[in-house]
Amino acid sequence: MLTDDVRIQELNNKYLGRDRPTDVLSFPDGDRLPDGFVFLGEIVISLDTARRQANELGHSLLRELEELVLHGLLHLLGYDHEEDHGEMEMLELQLREELL
Repeated sequence: MLTDDVRIQELNNKYLGRDRPTDVLSFPDGDRLPDGFVFLGEIVISLDTARRQANELGHSLLRELEELVLHGLLHLLGYDHEEDHGEMEMLELQLREELL
């Protein structure tokens, strides 16, 4: 879902207890779908924050969105940069080089 800072702040506060906007949130699911695939979950991105970050970093909004989707996807796959001692960050940087 693409949204704005107001909505992502509401979600961040409701689900994580953090009353501030953020760039990306991931909501893991894991349900098995009728076709046998697994629904990993949902990714929510604030376009407001993505635009600001893209401007600050000197790249396009599209590039920033690609990086945020990758970041969110890694969270859906179970990575947690707040607890994994850099594992997610290293993988994310590697994947950025390979994919973006």
